[in-house]
Amino acid sequence: MTYERTVKNTKKASAPLKIQVFGAVAAIIGAVAVPQIFHILGAASGLGTSLGEVFLPMHLPIILAGLLAGPIAGAVSGLLGPIVSFALSGMPAAAMLPFMAIELCVYGLFAGLLRNTEIPCLLKVFAVQVSGRAVRAAAILLAFYAFGSKSVPVSVIWSSIAAGLPGLALQWCLIPLAVYRVNGLKKYER
Repeated sequence: MTYERTVKNTKKASAPLKIQVFGAVAAIIGAVAVPQIFHILGAASGLGTSLGEVFLPMHLPIILAGLLAGPIAGAVSGLLGPIVSFALSGMPAAAMLPFMAIELCVYGLFAGLLRNTEIPCLLKVFAVQVSGRAVRAAAILLAFYAFGSKSVPVSVIWSSIAAGLPGLALQWCLIPLAVYRVNGLKKYER
């Protein structure tokens, strides 16, 4: 890859400021609203908050913000989404809040960095999922072993991955469809 092409791709990676702000605000709203829908459905079905743990609804708008609006919008919405949700609804649980904020910030950042790469969207989503979960696991291990925090056990790393498999699959289906739809609409605006 030539230097000129690298510079051109780097400039292309940055979305206009208006798109970044709109993407971040929409993702934060989505990170609060979408999980509430799952919690209402869980309460109505007697499953409680477990639907949120299974379908990972907060992840959807954050990954989309990164893929559509860029790394800054993705990272900011990933960091603030769980905090705003906790302030308004008490969810996620206080013990998990810092780890979710870290994980979702990484999701948004990595999704944004992969935004204009020429790899299939499904592979982008998978790479984002792996990176976010890996950083979250590292943060939990650091809190547990380096700082002696007992608020979140290390076993939550594997149990949350197992419980969230349906949510990961949902992301594989919905996010590429949404990205292709939005990108298809952009073609017709030109």
